[in-house]
Amino acid sequence: MLGRLLLLFLLTPAVELALLIQVDKLIGFGPTIGLIIATGIAGSYLARREGLNTWERLNDRLQSGDLPGKELVDGVIILVAGALLVTPGVFTDIVGFIGLLPPTRALVRKALMRRFQSKMQRGSMQVQFGIFGGSAPGPNGGGPQAPSSPDQDDAGDGWEGTGRRIPRHEDGKTSSPSNSR
Repeated sequence: MLGRLLLLFLLTPAVELALLIQVDKLIGFGPTIGLIIATGIAGSYLARREGLNTWERLNDRLQSGDLPGKELVDGVIILVAGALLVTPGVFTDIVGFIGLLPPTRALVRKALMRRFQSKMQRGSMQVQFGIFGGSAPGPNGGGPQAPSSPDQDDAGDGWEGTGRRIPRHEDGKTSSPSNSR
């Protein structure tokens, strides 16, 4: 993973610099700077608009009691795309616009979900919490064990977490977990 990140941080600026030099040769220095500024402004506007739309859809899904999986993935894609668009460069702008435009974002989301699903099926999905890959809290990590509760799943499948209570949504208000069951 460290090697990939190192390659990314070395390769991306080199590609960006080469592309900026080519664009400068093609359209000139002033228009190249204008293009960088324009894509930054357009990208921040698009990121804000798409982020707010996604936020509204996420809230609607939560209010109806559904899980907002698609909206959460879209939110992450929009966040990364917005960061790429405010970063000066041609390559990062192209990738950023791909993540912000709804039709291409749907393709990115579909590809990400396929990748996550295949990793989960192979058992190679890893989620880490902490800074710089620190161990996760819980039974397999370095943190404390999860407290035992009466809701705990005792199926013997190795799960040691606690059960969770799902709040009921009525008229836009969330009731307390003790009243929801």
